[in-house]
Amino acid sequence: MTRECPGSDPDAVELPENGIPATYCLEQNFPNPFNPSTTIRYSLLDAGRVTLTVTDLLGRTVAVLVNEWKAPGSYSAKFSAAGLASGVYFYRVWVGGYVGTRKMLLIR
Repeated sequence: MTRECPGSDPDAVELPENGIPATYCLEQNFPNPFNPSTTIRYSLLDAGRVTLTVTDLLGRTVAVLVNEWKAPGSYSAKFSAAGLASGVYFYRVWVGGYVGTRKMLLIR
């Protein structure tokens, strides 16, 4: 089974039968643009402490969606923008030596 992982390398992410991805991957949120909530999917090659945050254009953290130890595999996190203004936001995942960042658009 393969799943698209857009980014700097548009190759598909191979998901072997054991379900552990062959690489780290931070996917584009869906839906995008969104109102009022969206889903962010990411995949981990190795176990480690995962931090997934959302920031505004000024770099201020508006939400911490994940901050815990995770096993290798594929995950998703829901983000609710209730109370936030329309605009561009960034989401970033850190795990081990991998850092991935993408932007998303909130339209009210």
